[in-house]
Amino acid sequence: QLQLVESGGGLVQPGGSLRLSCAASGAPLENYAIGWFRQAPGKEREGVGCISVSGRSTNGADSVKGRFTVSRDNAIHTVYLQMNNLQPEDTAVYYCAIDQYGLTGKTSSCPVAVYFGSWGQGTQVTVSS
Repeated sequence: QLQLVESGGGLVQPGGSLRLSCAASGAPLENYAIGWFRQAPGKEREGVGCISVSGRSTNGADSVKGRFTVSRDNAIHTVYLQMNNLQPEDTAVYYCAIDQYGLTGKTSSCPVAVYFGSWGQGTQVTVSS
């Protein structure tokens, strides 16, 4: 059974950058479209980007456009979330998940979380000085 594992989170100062990774075990990750989401305490889960099987990436929430980018390296079975100019409001647990309905890349926005599954355990990102 496919399992996703996120890594790369940590503490970063405002204006800094992090690159999160999403790796898979149990099945080839390159067969799946992947979404990245985040959830801060007391808030709903929010999509921050997604990428199709072919590598077409789509921006997520307006708050991250121009700062967050999703990419994939199928040779090493990994999907990335590059986060630049991080701000305190980006503090959250970040998750990757599989698009179970094949909707990623079909429209100009990412599918909402209900269409995703096989969620990883998440990685904490804290932006603070």
